[in-house]
Amino acid sequence: MPESIESPDDREKPLFFDSKKEAESSFWRLKRASDDWRENRLKRVFAQEEEGFLTTMGRVVYISVCILFDGLFLSEIPVRMGKTTFSWLIFFLVLVAVIRFQRRLYANWFSIDISQIDFNRPR
Repeated sequence: MPESIESPDDREKPLFFDSKKEAESSFWRLKRASDDWRENRLKRVFAQEEEGFLTTMGRVVYISVCILFDGLFLSEIPVRMGKTTFSWLIFFLVLVAVIRFQRRLYANWFSIDISQIDFNRPR
């Protein structure tokens, strides 16, 4: 067996790779992404504070109706078709299309403007 062949464990790590620096930079990337998500969530909550009661209740009613429609009405597809593989395939295809349509309607009817809220503005 030739002596020039090294096992992967015998090789040293490249000099340009510093695991401590990489771990720290990874942490800060995750923190920035989390902070951005949290800030956008807070902006959406603050923007909803100015909404009327009917808009808030409209959101709740719309989501409830969508869940009932998707769960009760669309589930009749596999039941009426005999619970075959083809019926389940049709059910999932229709469900995906309906959910996309419902999301588009929700975005059109209940969208909120968070562009006016800026947390970095000096007071």
